[in-house]
Amino acid sequence: GIDLGTTYSRVGIWKDDKVEIIPNDHGNLFTPSCVAFSYAGPVIGDNAKNQISTNLYNTIYDAKRLIGRQFWDPKVQSNIKYWPFKVINKNGRPYIQATHRGKIKQFSPVEILSMLLCKLKDSAEIYLKERVTDAVITVDSNYNYLQRQAIRDAAKISGLNVLRLTSGPIAATIAYSLDNRVSGERDIVIFDFGGGSLDVSLITIEERILEVKATAGNAHLGGQDFNKRLVNHFIEEFKRKFKKDLTTDKRALCRLQTACERAKCTLSSSKQAFIEIDSIFEGIDFHTSLTRNIFVDLNEDLFRYIIEPIETVLKDARVDKSQIHEVILVGGSTRIPEIRKIISDFFNGKKLNMSLNPDEVIAYGAAINAAYLSGIRTEKLKDLLCLNVISQSLGIGTNDGEMGKIIKRNSTIPTEKTRIFTTYLDNQTKFTIKVYEGEIARAVDNNLLGEFEFTGISPAPKGVSQIEVTFDIDSNGFLKVLARDINSGQHNKFIVTNDKNRLSNKEIEQMIEDAKKHRAEDQRVKQKEQARNNFERHLGNLQNIFQETITWFDDNQEAEREEYERKRENIIDQILSEREEFQINN
Repeated sequence: GIDLGTTYSRVGIWKDDKVEIIPNDHGNLFTPSCVAFSYAGPVIGDNAKNQISTNLYNTIYDAKRLIGRQFWDPKVQSNIKYWPFKVINKNGRPYIQATHRGKIKQFSPVEILSMLLCKLKDSAEIYLKERVTDAVITVDSNYNYLQRQAIRDAAKISGLNVLRLTSGPIAATIAYSLDNRVSGERDIVIFDFGGGSLDVSLITIEERILEVKATAGNAHLGGQDFNKRLVNHFIEEFKRKFKKDLTTDKRALCRLQTACERAKCTLSSSKQAFIEIDSIFEGIDFHTSLTRNIFVDLNEDLFRYIIEPIETVLKDARVDKSQIHEVILVGGSTRIPEIRKIISDFFNGKKLNMSLNPDEVIAYGAAINAAYLSGIRTEKLKDLLCLNVISQSLGIGTNDGEMGKIIKRNSTIPTEKTRIFTTYLDNQTKFTIKVYEGEIARAVDNNLLGEFEFTGISPAPKGVSQIEVTFDIDSNGFLKVLARDINSGQHNKFIVTNDKNRLSNKEIEQMIEDAKKHRAEDQRVKQKEQARNNFERHLGNLQNIFQETITWFDDNQEAEREEYERKRENIIDQILSEREEFQINN
């Protein structure tokens, strides 16, 4: 189970009838969602984040905020202002430009995520000492069809088969249900607030049956947005104090961002935090402080926004807030005291459930789901059933330009819905079906998923011929469209793939080949580094042996013959032992 986060990612496995969150090659239970490029090749995770200050323009993060979006999307343009790396327009889609092995290259956000998934897959394989092929991957609950397909493409490039894409709140509820046997029906609100996004779901639990009633969220509201407010605040403070503009220096901004994130975390447990950055800009030392009250004031509007998705899920599920049995907090940003206060106040002082590890619970739940979908049916898993919903309505464009909804948002999937449309021209023999996703009344303002031409309609006056359009969406979110002329019985089936707005098969195949090359190169670099480290360690051991012997010799000039011979044999034994270990390690 993979929690693919905007800022950090985690991997959980089901082993010996329980979940383990597995460490990466640095021994950490989380991996920064970060990829850096250098002359030596791509660096992923901890190493990428650690060298950001020295490789600023080639260190990529926040890739999840780019997938499935157009370059001119206002959200993309807003984020570009804060990123030191370069985002370019390539056929209307955002691509990241970086210097890779001395050459300027362009990477799609999907390719960046595939590198991260590769790293997480490798961590699992090293830990398990076996090959990993299948995974449940978590995504934001309000991800659209294109964004979900982008995650699938990234997984394919990394060599993973996606068992299921699931939302963070569902994964958290699965984890909750494993350790909390629920008798009777209970309505639970899961509030998942991470570094890059906010997800809220209202889920009904009865025994081990989990049914999502409604979901809402904000893909561009997370802990990083609070960081940005602090950065802007201190940019202005620096300008007032020193009459200098920090925004002209990307490296200074990067150091300030790191300090602001640290200060924000400190304020979760203290009422004051200090920022001390030596020689941040033109040799100026920047020392300042931040109180919890100022932090709240700076982010007042963001705090208000967090209630909106809660209100939305309650309204969509037709449930009053007084009927909610549990409010469960998930995600690192829920540690912010003001967020806990606002949510508790909204639910009339209700005690919030903070029993789950906010950082690990989503990977934990994803691993349980992966075990179940792989056919494991132990006593703990045998009755588990998850009923998910679609996050956005699906429909077709009508002849008057309206969005003719066929499957409405928050409909439980899998599902099949049918709607009848009539011809709008005399003797019309073909019918263009444009499949859209979204909630806006005018069809063209929604996401176009695909366009199909249905032919063979019986000629008749306009309004007489009836076309039955059926949408069939499975539990993985794949959509099939069936069109049938009721009069003639003529029918056709279309599978929605949205090829126009996603990577082509050729691009994906090329990225798979590139990924193999990256892994081979990464393996070569690792082996080289390991050989170097082994050599250095053995060299040090030999140096210690000889140094200790020289010291003994200097101190024992009058030793007996037997002592010299015994010491000589001892040195030979140590050297031979070191030689054997060196051969084993290599």
